[in-house]
Amino acid sequence: MAQWTEIKISIDTKDIDRAGDIANMVVPYGIYIEDYSELEDEVMNIAHIDLIDEDLLAKDRSKAFIHIYLEPDVNPAEALSFLSERYTAEGISHTLDTASAMEEDWRNNWKKYFNPTPVGKKILIRPTWRDDFDAEGRTVLNLDPGLAFGTGNHETTRICLECIENYVKEGCSVLDVGCGSGILAIASLLLGAGKAVGVDIDEVAVRTAVENAELNKVDGKFTAICGDLTDKVSGKYDIVVANIVADAIISLSAGVKDFMNPDSVYITSGIIDTRADEVKECLEKDFNIVERYEKNGWVCFAAKLK
Repeated sequence: MAQWTEIKISIDTKDIDRAGDIANMVVPYGIYIEDYSELEDEVMNIAHIDLIDEDLLAKDRSKAFIHIYLEPDVNPAEALSFLSERYTAEGISHTLDTASAMEEDWRNNWKKYFNPTPVGKKILIRPTWRDDFDAEGRTVLNLDPGLAFGTGNHETTRICLECIENYVKEGCSVLDVGCGSGILAIASLLLGAGKAVGVDIDEVAVRTAVENAELNKVDGKFTAICGDLTDKVSGKYDIVVANIVADAIISLSAGVKDFMNPDSVYITSGIIDTRADEVKECLEKDFNIVERYEKNGWVCFAAKLK
């Protein structure tokens, strides 16, 4: 029987809501949270007793724990890298532990479940170790995600790719904020964009994105930057895409128009549906939302400057 992998995330209780939203990007079907910060009050309200097991009373009240469980076809290395990157970007102190699988196993076993995958109308994502595929006329994006987030299997990446297809024009310029494996920027180049810049706070992701650009022979049109959001970015772009978490999108959106031409499109994804209205309200300060994509509890917006 194939093993699942458990990731246990330790965070400060004050960060539990934001940390839970980010964890839900990895496993949108549910997470298990341990939070003992209000143990006595909750037990009294539910059970109307003041006797609590001594082991529970001994729990650290300043810490909370999020448990997520990955199916065998999910890459734990990718999930760990994504979680660490996003928590660091959000200023959330954290530790990550795994159980139920040996490192040498989960670094490679997930690959057998990552198959050539059609996305949208034009792209086929092909893992570099798979030669048995029929592109059926689609543009092939060769991908080795390594430890970086972005295989194209997660809903947030898929709906982002579907949206990008509608806006890439021959020779256009693309800025991918939080680029991970580089999948969105590289797809844009394969679809006809003239240049793309990918930026990520994680050095591993930046190196992976460069390697994937080389695999797809678009490295001459691709620039990778290690930085936080747009702090090291310059210039203006026809498409700005950000497949990151809601709080980071809200932060990015305050100044992103400085990197856009008057008719540019701003594509945002990685938004859990419970935060969609909040992100929409933020976007509508400077943008008109022209398209909204939804899939399995995740939302993507395409917006243009007012």
